[in-house]
Amino acid sequence: MDKDFFVQKVKFLCLQKGIKPTNACKESGVGGSFLSDINRGQVPSVAKVQMLAEYLGVTTSDLLGEKISPVGLPANGREEEFTQLFSQLTPDQQELVLAQLKGIVDAKDK
Repeated sequence: MDKDFFVQKVKFLCLQKGIKPTNACKESGVGGSFLSDINRGQVPSVAKVQMLAEYLGVTTSDLLGEKISPVGLPANGREEEFTQLFSQLTPDQQELVLAQLKGIVDAKDK
């Protein structure tokens, strides 16, 4: 498991949903220190990954990066690069990017 990808993916999905990652972890039942524990090298159980994935509305494969297809990301084969660059932004910058992507996706749906 790529722990950096996993943590960034959780943060990205939480940002999309407007919830704090710590709250998502608590509410999903995996515990408030879940992401911190992973950052320190702890390998999460399959059950906890499944619980968090279900809470966030994605598959465990999506959450683990086995299938990179988060909603709203450019569908041009460069999702991993986008995710890496996105993770380097400040939270405020990430919110701006997500708002812009949401606007693009919403415009396509009309």
